[in-house]
Amino acid sequence: MMGFAPGSTVRYRFHRPDGSEGQVHPMRVLADDGVELVGWLPAGTPILGTRLSDGRRMRDAPLADRFRLPRERYETTWRDTPNVRRVVDGEWSAVWWFFDEDLRFTGWYVNLEIPLGRTDDGVDRIDGVLDLAVAPDRTWAWKDEDEAAAAVAAGRLTAEQLDRLRAEGERVIGLVEAGSYPFDGTWTAFRPDPAWPRPEL
Repeated sequence: MMGFAPGSTVRYRFHRPDGSEGQVHPMRVLADDGVELVGWLPAGTPILGTRLSDGRRMRDAPLADRFRLPRERYETTWRDTPNVRRVVDGEWSAVWWFFDEDLRFTGWYVNLEIPLGRTDDGVDRIDGVLDLAVAPDRTWAWKDEDEAAAAVAAGRLTAEQLDRLRAEGERVIGLVEAGSYPFDGTWTAFRPDPAWPRPEL
């Protein structure tokens, strides 16, 4: 498959296991060879977010209910820190480089995900709930292990999927500890083209 053109906008879509769509994050393409996609998501970018149908944030619900209650999508903006994201077809993870408002690199986030392939305008994934946080000195920690267990209990993920996601995390930890790409300093000094408008949904 041909890669997306640098400077174009792609949609990073999250689906639920039942096939319904969740969050959608538009990104500016930095590089893409048809397999490895790297994009830029600045703070303030319009996104489709998800929340509980009663308007509460997911984390406002008790853990046991968090993956059982109905959800809705709504238009909002990416309020978190600007980030570069690397998504590789077939890999059960994506690596996000986080920056502060002055574009100083603050660390990596490994979003464990189930790949669903590409479309003509982006990439489709299922969020794996379990994640890894990696500091600039490459110290690392698992994140959301309790949420991942709750997701399995609620039928949101299978135990087999969680095993595969954890194995992917272990593979990535090996790259982190070795200082291998993508944890070798690549993209940590990134500066976006100031002429770029924010990506649009």
